Amino acid sequence: MKPSTFRLRNYFVDEAGDPTLFSKRDGRVIVGTIGCSRYFILGLVDIPNLTPLITDLNSLRNRLLADPYFKDVPSMQPEAHKTVEVFHAKDDLPEVRREVLTLLRHYQCHFSAIVRDKLRVIQYVRSRNHYDPTYHYHPNELYDHLVRLLFKTHLHKDDEYHIYFAKRGKGDRTAALSTALKITQQRFLKQHKLANHTVVEVIPAKPVDCPGLQVTDYFLWALQRFYERKEVRYIEMLWDSVSVIHDMDDTRQTPYGVYYTRKKPLSLAALQDRPEI
Repeated sequence: MKPSTFRLRNYFVDEAGDPTLFSKRDGRVIVGTIGCSRYFILGLVDIPNLTPLITDLNSLRNRLLADPYFKDVPSMQPEAHKTVEVFHAKDDLPEVRREVLTLLRHYQCHFSAIVRDKLRVIQYVRSRNHYDPTYHYHPNELYDHLVRLLFKTHLHKDDEYHIYFAKRGKGDRTAALSTALKITQQRFLKQHKLANHTVVEVIPAKPVDCPGLQVTDYFLWALQRFYERKEVRYIEMLWDSVSVIHDMDDTRQTPYGVYYTRKKPLSLAALQDRPEI
């Protein structure tokens, strides 16, 4: 039996954009082209009181489905397996998005994310290839690297962590993600001379089965719209729930990038004069 002081924390992790850099067909750079994002973002949401949020998300979905205004909308039809089953910002109508964003504003969520400019990642790959011609970039390399950075300071205060990762592709990456988390946890503990016996469990999940991932999707979609389309209003709606956003490749002032917090919000100046290749 676990003690009454036992602390379990749940994190919900998803991505926005993709870690792809090159065409599989001919190896050319496709970053920023149709179907390939300019930025890759990995984010997590910590939701201290998840149960009432799940209840309200389900109530909102039922209310929208019962609204005659949406009766002929394709994404609201059972055979579509979209909004009718799961909130997903890319698939949801603008009217639905506004309802979800408004709901999320009333809950205590803690959103953290790391943003990579893939043009800068390409520069790294080319530099490494110059010294090591045998090196070949793989998208999982970027994903796992951001996992380690994202969780650097998130795995030492509680007794147990359940980390729900949105499933990606067909392969099972539970072992790889567990290794990445163990590495970042051990590095932090060693650096700060801390003893810790925290249990970390990686749980691959689908958003339809995990409402917490639906919440993460909305935060990431809002942040992606800012970076990819310079649309500020969505992330502004959720800014009170932002813990930290690390823009690693905005090195105009510091070599480690820029950290944005509630007291230091994002602005369009963050997108000015980004490097091109």
